[in-house]
Amino acid sequence: MADNLSDTLKKLKITAVDRTEDSLEGCLDCLLQALAQNNMETSEKIQGSGILQLFASLLIPQSSCTAKVANIIAEVAKNEFMRIPCVDAGLISPLVQLLNSKDQEVLLQTGRALGNICYDSHSLQAQLINMGVIPTLVKLLGIHCQNAALTEMCLVAFGNLAELESSKEQFASTNIAEELVKLFKKQIEHDKREMIFEVLAPLAENDAIKLQLVEAGLVECLLEIVQQKVDSDKEDDIAELKTASDLMVLLLLGDESMQKLFEGGKGNVFQRVLSWIPSNNHQLQLAGALAIANFARNDGNCIHMVDNGIVEKLMDLLDRHVEDGNVTVQHAALSALRNLAIPVVNKAKMLSAGVTEAVLKFLKSEMPPVQFKLLGTLRMLIDAQAEAAEQLGKNVKLVERLVEWCEAKDHAGVMGESNRLLSALIRHSKSKDVIKTIVQSGGVKHLVTMATSEHVIMQNEALVALALIAALELGTAEKDLESAKLVQILHRLLEDERSAPEIKYNSMVLICALMGSESLHKEVQDLAFLDVVSKLRSHENKSVAQQASLTEQRLTVDS
Repeated sequence: MADNLSDTLKKLKITAVDRTEDSLEGCLDCLLQALAQNNMETSEKIQGSGILQLFASLLIPQSSCTAKVANIIAEVAKNEFMRIPCVDAGLISPLVQLLNSKDQEVLLQTGRALGNICYDSHSLQAQLINMGVIPTLVKLLGIHCQNAALTEMCLVAFGNLAELESSKEQFASTNIAEELVKLFKKQIEHDKREMIFEVLAPLAENDAIKLQLVEAGLVECLLEIVQQKVDSDKEDDIAELKTASDLMVLLLLGDESMQKLFEGGKGNVFQRVLSWIPSNNHQLQLAGALAIANFARNDGNCIHMVDNGIVEKLMDLLDRHVEDGNVTVQHAALSALRNLAIPVVNKAKMLSAGVTEAVLKFLKSEMPPVQFKLLGTLRMLIDAQAEAAEQLGKNVKLVERLVEWCEAKDHAGVMGESNRLLSALIRHSKSKDVIKTIVQSGGVKHLVTMATSEHVIMQNEALVALALIAALELGTAEKDLESAKLVQILHRLLEDERSAPEIKYNSMVLICALMGSESLHKEVQDLAFLDVVSKLRSHENKSVAQQASLTEQRLTVDS
């Protein structure tokens, strides 16, 4: 075998130069046979013989041997050690040219060769994209959709190329969406549909392609799959149901595609998605709740959905998942409620529908994603709703849990949201009882820490809440404010040139409010606040400059 192979390679070198088609074809057949028997050993011999360099000149459209040459390249490039030699031999450019061939066998072997050479190499795949293979392959898919092997080759190529961000723009400028949906509608086999799904998922991350897929009718195909597979307990069907409903949710992440499918809340797609929420299938419940969260990305949609009873459906869904519930469904339903609670007109309606009570059932959850959404939903609901804020702020169980979560150092999101909700309870209720509950539960130190957050919005919320504590219940909170070193922190915030104007302003308001406490007053005097404040009288921000004058007067009078 080894001797035969060496002879074949020598002969191939001569015939490649002479271009005698018959003997060339015979040599290529021998090579393919050898590769079939022992691919790795044959590939090593091919590399050692220097024959690869000759292959570039054999890849010509009019030769009857072209498909076999491309096939040999595809076979040797299955070995990782052969890929760079193929590139160095200059094979990529002539192979790309061959994608314009009319010969289906040439196209198939060329696609395989390019796919194997560029396998797992983002830089080589990017090179193919720059050489314009995407529009060529999309065109091939349209022309040769009857050829199963060629179709599969195109799909594998799309799947690899679609992973690269740079491909999305090129894909968006072709009619890929239309071709894939057309192909999808014809497929009955699970494996074939799965291949198409693997291309659709990365492509659908691009907003322009999302819209194209919606316009090409993909959503109707997905809804049909859901309907067909919903009651099946076969593994393949369950997997396909999940893929279809996940893809549906992904399409709704684009603003234009989402709005097109919402159709003013009257659209068939929106209605079908609504029917998933009360279903008994967890995957559909999850997809339904996530879809509603995606539809709830603008005020108009949110108001329409709340007016049409979506809140009750979501609360029923949550109710089914309180005890040992499905965490992903809990998270999705809470996400939807949080988004729905953003428009001002929805807050009172959702409060009177009992959303707070429904959400509080999950207070005992130990899952950070659920805790995070629960906190966000409550914070949205009480925004400018004094009565609700007071009711929640006097709920000792809630406040104690918030204080506990304010220390969740492993979960920055939960920690941040807990702090923000504590502050919101005070800011929106302006209630002495709420402040007392928060002080007694040990929440003050967390608000003081929050005033040093890297996020200006959180610093500000903390300072406003602390100013209300100082104005309404200074005596109750005095010791906690002292031990949390509030005065020193305020001094640092005023001194720091990087502090935003509103931070400086609210820090000075808070200083004035603290003067009613003897011990805190003494701390202010000891830290020579007058020097820092008097410098701020010439601050470029008018409000800061005015507040500096008022604070200076207050400090001077009280000293």
